[in-house]
Amino acid sequence: MPFQPVTPEKLSTSVTRQIEKLILQGILRPGERLPSERELSERLNVSRPSLRESIADLSERGLLTSRAGAGVYVADVLGSAFSDSLIQLFANHDEAVFDYLSFRRDMEGLAAERAARLGSDTDLKVINAVFERMEAAHAKRDPSDEAALDAEFHLSIIEASHNVIMLHMMRSMYQLLREGVFYNRQVMFRQKTTRATLLDQHRAINDALQARDPEGARQAVVDHLSYVEACLADNRKAEAHEAVARQRYEHAVTKG
Repeated sequence: MPFQPVTPEKLSTSVTRQIEKLILQGILRPGERLPSERELSERLNVSRPSLRESIADLSERGLLTSRAGAGVYVADVLGSAFSDSLIQLFANHDEAVFDYLSFRRDMEGLAAERAARLGSDTDLKVINAVFERMEAAHAKRDPSDEAALDAEFHLSIIEASHNVIMLHMMRSMYQLLREGVFYNRQVMFRQKTTRATLLDQHRAINDALQARDPEGARQAVVDHLSYVEACLADNRKAEAHEAVARQRYEHAVTKG
C-alpha cells in the first residue's frame, strides 16, 4: 500500500509555512519590513540558521526581498489584476468607473456582512480605530488624509471578512483607485457638504459593524457607494455642460 513513514517537519519548513500564511491572510503586507533576524528567531523560537533557510526559500520564490543594510521585506506580490493597456482604457472611459463602483457595491456589501458575522473583536477594533482617524482628519480639513483613510477603512473591512481571495483581489483594485485610475478621491473630499455626508456614511457603516449587524452593514455600504456613484454622475454632467458652454463661447469669439 502507498503509505510512507511520517517524518517530523523541518523547523525551517514550519517557519516558511507561518510566514506564507501571514502573507496570504494579508497580515504581512507588500513592502512591510520583517523584524530583525534576532527578534524574529526569538519570536518563532527557532535558530538563526533555520530562519535564514526559510527566508532564503521565500526570497527565491519571490515572496520576500532583502534590501542591503535595511532588512528583509515582503515583496510586492500584489501586482495588478489588469494589463497596462486595460488600465489605460479604464482611465479614459466613464463606463469603467461606474462598472467599478457597481462591482465594489456588490463585493464590499458582502465583505461588510461577513465582517459583522465573522470578524474578530480585534478586527472590529481596527476598523473603529481607522474611523476615529477619519474623524480627526475631517476636523483638520485635510482632503488628502481623508481620502487615504477612506481607502484604509474599506480595506480594513475586507480584511475582517476573512476571505483571502477577496482580500488580494480588492487590494489590487484599490491600488488603481489610489493612483486615480477610476476617479480622484481628493476631489470629492474638497466640497464641505460632500465631506460631511461621506463621514456620516462611514460612521453608519462602522456603527453597524460594531453592533455586529450583518444586514445593516451591507446596506450602509450599498447606500454609501450609491451616493458616490450619484456624485460622480453629477460631476460628469456638470463637466459636460461646462465643455459645451466653453465651445459655444470660443465659437462666438472666433466668429465675432
